[in-house]
Amino acid sequence: MRSGTPRRQWVVDAAERLAGCAQRTPVFTSASINSELGCEVLFKCENLQTTGSFKFRGASHALALLPKGVDCVATHSSGNHGAALARAAHARSIRAVVVMPESAVASKVAAVRAYGGEVVFCGALMADRESALSEVVASRGAHVVPPYDDARIIAGQGTAALELLDQAETLHSVIVPVGGGGLAAGTALALEGSSVALIVAEPSLADDAARSLRDGVLYPPLPPATIADGLRAGLGELNFQILNRSYGDAGGLSIGCVSEAAIVSATQLIWQRLKLVVEPSGAVPLALIMEHGAAALGLEGKTVGLMVSGGNVDFPRIPGSANA
Repeated sequence: MRSGTPRRQWVVDAAERLAGCAQRTPVFTSASINSELGCEVLFKCENLQTTGSFKFRGASHALALLPKGVDCVATHSSGNHGAALARAAHARSIRAVVVMPESAVASKVAAVRAYGGEVVFCGALMADRESALSEVVASRGAHVVPPYDDARIIAGQGTAALELLDQAETLHSVIVPVGGGGLAAGTALALEGSSVALIVAEPSLADDAARSLRDGVLYPPLPPATIADGLRAGLGELNFQILNRSYGDAGGLSIGCVSEAAIVSATQLIWQRLKLVVEPSGAVPLALIMEHGAAALGLEGKTVGLMVSGGNVDFPRIPGSANA
């Protein structure tokens, strides 16, 4: 990776490195949803990416740039980055250790293990994750691959937006969910030089990014409470810098928050209308339009890309199945 000011070329270079590795995910739309919202919505389906989330892009890109001789990588994750890193590491015969909160979604823990990763549990707070990760690094000599606050990760995540720009004939705005901010920052870089605006969507119960961008000060995350478990992490420092430089500019970046009820409704709508498995974090961009309205967001009659960031959820047992 080049050092210096983050720029779009980082993402372009990452796309070249990921060719033949990350999948080019499809874009879906729904006439009935478009009619109800008053705008044309293009769902960029990163829930159909390898390991079920956009995280595979960043993890694979980071491993493509690993120093020679590294045989063990480690990270902390609520699930999706951990699974992505385990999968990417396994393909390169590298060991992966993932620190996860004890409250992590069971299917995400299972996925990390299924891809060959070792899981180390920790408490729910970010400080717990960082402490446990430090112990893993000290005991294993592992190379840390951060979940979001890393130039390699940011560039890799931005490749999803590059694809969307190529797939959409016209595009007014892109809405992405934000937790640690790797996808949001990568998308901001990918959109630089275009006429496409970026809107960042965040749960009201995890609104550190909104407060940080509003005040120009990086705030720590709130205690984990939102159903959108993938968005509970605090905004990373490099991601904050990238997003902050265009926040509030005309045609630049804006941010909105959504309620838990709106997240649940949006998740259910995607399940029912698009027949897609999406986790609550991935439905937050749709929740923003549903709760605030296309007109209030300046999107009425426009074409809007929504990043469906992931689809890893615990499923209820089917009635009539064993142990139902």
